[in-house]
Amino acid sequence: MKQFSIAASFILLLIAIFFNLSFKSKSVIDYQELREIYSKTPSAWPNPSVDEGIVHQELGLLPEPTFPKENPYSKEKAQLGKLLFFDPRLSKSGQIACASCHDSELGWGDGRKGAYGHNRRRGKRNASTLLNVAFVKDLFWDGRAHSLEHQAFFPIQDTLEMNTDLAEMVNTLSGIKGYNSYFSVAFGDEKVTLERISQALATYHRTIKSRASKFDLFLKGRKDILSDEELLGLHLFRTKARCINCHNGPLFSDNEFHNDGFTFFGRPEEDLGRYWVTNDPKDVGAFRTPSLRDVQFTGPWMHTGTMADLDEIIDMYNLGMPQPIPKSAQDRPLLPKSSPLLKKLDLTSAEKKALKAVLGAISARPYPVKPPELPQ
Repeated sequence: MKQFSIAASFILLLIAIFFNLSFKSKSVIDYQELREIYSKTPSAWPNPSVDEGIVHQELGLLPEPTFPKENPYSKEKAQLGKLLFFDPRLSKSGQIACASCHDSELGWGDGRKGAYGHNRRRGKRNASTLLNVAFVKDLFWDGRAHSLEHQAFFPIQDTLEMNTDLAEMVNTLSGIKGYNSYFSVAFGDEKVTLERISQALATYHRTIKSRASKFDLFLKGRKDILSDEELLGLHLFRTKARCINCHNGPLFSDNEFHNDGFTFFGRPEEDLGRYWVTNDPKDVGAFRTPSLRDVQFTGPWMHTGTMADLDEIIDMYNLGMPQPIPKSAQDRPLLPKSSPLLKKLDLTSAEKKALKAVLGAISARPYPVKPPELPQ
């Protein structure tokens, strides 16, 4: 009986030790300490986990957008740009406006895998959000435009998008008397020119900026606004999850181009990205790093628009973004090489959940913009 009592006591002791260890393993994170660390200014945060050669910029608040000397801001120019942005008469069909694919109620994208354009044909790439586009260096997924003024006419002329001859567009707008006063107050006279159209559109684009997110309010001093889970997500974002290698700075983007494995090489969806712009083999499969600000509201994601769930994206990056290349295509020239920044992360379920939480914390739903009454 005594032996049984000793054995029973030993078993109970082992059980107690097991549960105690289990509890400790779940309490590894000292959230109070983590909050104290991140309550400091970002410049005093711990060094992030970035790879050698990465030019890292710390996360932070977005500044006010700047306007180029050759196209300074004016309220009148921005107002004209807004009218042009919402006007479907810039398209050949008279049915497609810039706002058709960049809707403020859909995160300034269109919520689709690929946008529908002229004659209801579908584009190959996802329509990028216009949020904070003032801070993007080279525009479009492949960086083919070097400024917002340069960017303006790509979708207007594209036969898959608005399919408009630029001279015809100028004639169309010149014939709309209601535009006369808008061009006059914005530029000094009523003349409609391509340069003025691009400058007005670019000026309006630069006013499209994110609202303050929970993360922004945290940086402004509201240190309790982030939950423990969101705070852990922020720490993981900068360390174990390796997100900050590419998604850094106030924009949460390095404004660079990387091959994330989504070339679909050797398949019908194949897209070699920036290579089509530069013809440089090192750019095969490279695409611009999108901003993660407001990411919760800008899906579907990736240049393909094929990722419709943030959990799915986190899982893919956790696995190192494996993208096998068909054997039939492995001997082709220009075989794409995924970025060496992609590595298996070994995130736990709780860590993946925390990472998703911080993506929500850096997101604020954009205010809906009411379409203006168009000139007649």
